[in-house]
Amino acid sequence: MSSSQEISGSVRPVRRIPVIIGILVFADIVSAFESTMMFNALPRIIDAFHTTPADASWVLTAFLLVAAASAAVCGRLGDLYGRRNVIIVLLLISAVGSIISVSTGTLIGVIIGRAVQGVAGGILPLCFGVVREVLPQKHVPVAAAMIAGAAMLAGAAGNIISGALIDSLDWHYIFIVAAAVALVAAAGCLLLPRSKAAAAGARRVNWFGSVLFAPAIALVLFGVNQSRTWSWSDGRTVGTIVVGLLLLALWAWRELRAEHPMINLRLFSDRKLTLTMLATAVLAIGPMGATGFLLQIIMQSPTSAPVGLGLTATDAGWVSFCTAIFGFLLSPISGRISARAGARHVLVIGSVFGMINAITLALLHATLLGFIISTVFLTVATSFMLSSLPNLIMEVVPAAHTSEATGLNVVVRTAFSGVGTSVATLLLSLSVVSGTHFSTRGAYIQVFVLIGACCFAALVLALLIRPGAQAATEARPAVLATDA
Repeated sequence: MSSSQEISGSVRPVRRIPVIIGILVFADIVSAFESTMMFNALPRIIDAFHTTPADASWVLTAFLLVAAASAAVCGRLGDLYGRRNVIIVLLLISAVGSIISVSTGTLIGVIIGRAVQGVAGGILPLCFGVVREVLPQKHVPVAAAMIAGAAMLAGAAGNIISGALIDSLDWHYIFIVAAAVALVAAAGCLLLPRSKAAAAGARRVNWFGSVLFAPAIALVLFGVNQSRTWSWSDGRTVGTIVVGLLLLALWAWRELRAEHPMINLRLFSDRKLTLTMLATAVLAIGPMGATGFLLQIIMQSPTSAPVGLGLTATDAGWVSFCTAIFGFLLSPISGRISARAGARHVLVIGSVFGMINAITLALLHATLLGFIISTVFLTVATSFMLSSLPNLIMEVVPAAHTSEATGLNVVVRTAFSGVGTSVATLLLSLSVVSGTHFSTRGAYIQVFVLIGACCFAALVLALLIRPGAQAATEARPAVLATDA
């Protein structure tokens, strides 16, 4: 029997490459949609349960805290027990979370359901792991870029879809749609090739590491998130973050000494990976963090304010969604550049466009046309940044640690996005027009400078990354080499 016949007989037929990518993109869309779907619903939540904005905001915070921990811990579990299986489990759990939120009839129930739903935060790094495991190497950068770009598109779509459901039906239907979509995605993932699981002897992990990591990162993120309410000088903010950092330090100390760590921190001995994580942090503070709420404020503030375009929330949502579509369409281009020249070049391009965005925002934010032009630059920047980071990681990390490393990257991005949002909010609050709550033009300029400075720092870090060969990968079935 020939070798080709042996392969065909030993490997079950798999789906065509576009089908695999489409299923993974859809699974990631579910996660990204769930992260933003409740923003528009907060006013209805406040009215329905006669609660305060601070209490209602836990509907968002609960998801964020669990999602951050899930990204790192579930990424590692996928590397050990099979990524496809873990993705399906997370999608099913997120559907259960939606059912809990819609069926309890209490605010506590909605918050608990959102926390359960937050496990979907682990889907993105698992998708990267599946891509690297089952696709031919030449397709990996483009597929990873499309999955990263889909997260941006789905996040923007979440506000529009949830807004339409609230206006035409009720906020409960957001959870019904989320549950239905999660179940469809889980069924679709059954069509993916079976993921390899680590050998039974290699599945030993330091479970204490995961138990300690989750509350540690949750405390840090909670403190950063609450800083917008408590202020950075409040003892509660400082105390929560310090306790979280101390727990993280203890966790890191234990993980470095564990024979089978939950997250292999020794990977950070590689200079390229460390620089990539640092670039992620500064980009999360600037173009990925500060701009998230800043652009909405500019669009929805009245024209009588020092900075404001007077758009409705619906119109602002459509502007964001249309630019996100443009960014998603760019993702295959950034992926092809990564495949041919290396992801380092993609990060350089994204950082340069980020600086251009900061400059054009400072110069053109007074008119809708100028604002849209600057937003297009931001979309290009974000698309290239999001696609470059996982590809940079996959260029250096062994295939068996793909989901683990990209999951930790998601945690870094989430944490520092919160820092960026808090810092930008602080800058805007320090200078307001007397007798109003509107920030001065000078305050906005300071935030634009912050965004530009973060992009410049990322550019420097990208230039410090040495071009290198792709990390060794696991063998892939020969039948996957057929293009669609």
